[in-house]
Amino acid sequence: MTNDAKRTVVYLGVTEPISTAAATEGDVRQTEALESLLHASGLFESPREAAHREEVLGKLNVICKEWGRRVGLQRGLSEDLASAAGAKIFTFGSYRLGVHGAGADIDTLCVGPRHVLRADFFSSLYDMLAAQPDVTELRRVPEAYVPVIKMKFAGIEIDLLYASLELAAIRDDLDLSDDNLLVNLDEQSVRSLNGSRVTDSILSLVPDSTVFRLALRAIKLWAKRRGVYGNVFGFLGGISWEILTARVCQLYPCAASSTIVWKFFRVYSQWEWPSPVLLRPIKPEGPGHRVWDPRVHPKDRWHLMPVITPAYPSMNSTHNVCRSTLSLIQEEFARGRDICSRIEKGETQWPELFTKNDFFYRFTVYIQVEISAGTTEEMQMWEGFCQSRLRVLVMSLENTPRIRCAQPYAQLFRGASELQSLFFIGLKFEPIQPQSGVNARVQVNLTRPVAEFEEAVQMFSQRTPKMAVAVSYLRRSALLSPHLRNAQQANKTG
Repeated sequence: MTNDAKRTVVYLGVTEPISTAAATEGDVRQTEALESLLHASGLFESPREAAHREEVLGKLNVICKEWGRRVGLQRGLSEDLASAAGAKIFTFGSYRLGVHGAGADIDTLCVGPRHVLRADFFSSLYDMLAAQPDVTELRRVPEAYVPVIKMKFAGIEIDLLYASLELAAIRDDLDLSDDNLLVNLDEQSVRSLNGSRVTDSILSLVPDSTVFRLALRAIKLWAKRRGVYGNVFGFLGGISWEILTARVCQLYPCAASSTIVWKFFRVYSQWEWPSPVLLRPIKPEGPGHRVWDPRVHPKDRWHLMPVITPAYPSMNSTHNVCRSTLSLIQEEFARGRDICSRIEKGETQWPELFTKNDFFYRFTVYIQVEISAGTTEEMQMWEGFCQSRLRVLVMSLENTPRIRCAQPYAQLFRGASELQSLFFIGLKFEPIQPQSGVNARVQVNLTRPVAEFEEAVQMFSQRTPKMAVAVSYLRRSALLSPHLRNAQQANKTG
């Protein structure tokens, strides 16, 4: 009996598979060619770097356990109870999925018992980390939607979240998939736990994790090259691309990774948005935790491209998508479908799919947002805050008369110095008819969208006099300043 005949088909998802056909020899060859391209693109880390990451995570786990012990002693626990209560590090995101590349950051979660509070996390643990010689660029962001400590630990960028569970002690075999752990937790703790719970759910809902991982690496590379990667810019973040890829794996459970990539573009170029993408049925809303449900929550009806997380409480991972960014994503799905069709026919090869986008040649008019600050620390805070409010400007622009769409570039540029950043938005206008033989010109009033954006960034509670933002209206030719030309060329060839 062949291996294919022995293979057990696992049906996962909210519908039956579209096809259970096994991979052909041609599919295997195409997958090998795709994997070679991904290796050549630097998407796999070396064994040495992998060992270094494991070492760093081990040291961070030891620090967190010791921190939990010290806090326990401060709360009056005995030495034995304080040591047993402990704390534990979990990973999530690309690292947990096994699709991270060389130099990538690591998303981590520290889980502690009920007596170790978030206030302790941002005070005593922060102080312990600051005392570590291997820790640099340490900063805390307690006011973030998901509160976080950011750092470099022995050269590895780490985002560290925290959740205090209603448990007396954190065991080493703790399973975060247990929904009962969410009982009596506040929303910040639930959101902090969500990353790990969603990542583990995705891994449990794909029929073949090896096929999924290779296909996901390809989809993420494509999304970054084509300028549609980045939740903060109104596109899709990592979790959304992971869910979309996992759903295609469910629909074609025996396919090779190359076929998953082809089918990915075929499925989503035909998808009837706003029909949601689901990996499993949504668990009903329980006490205290809101679940995505447009039948119950009116705001959910406004979501244009729902991609729903599989762990309770289910959330829409794409709530930042707006009309303009959805339009570009759909264009890119169609382009990917057409190229993959030609790859299947032998008319082209994989590199064409991954060519970089032509954003700075696609539009004739751009909006430039220039952000500056007085110090590196100020710049980190200010840049992140302004970036999170960029969506306000994009949505206001696309609602301005005569503007058909406002598409942000999903990457920032460093300006003339390290204390200056630039964001760009390309504008397309509604066509106008010439009148009485006179050349008609589009006239657009940008006062309102700029004022709304400036008002939004004024809300930053830690703003200093040196933190500035300037919005300007530029034609394509005006973008060719020396520093920007160099940045564009680096982006085009990198």
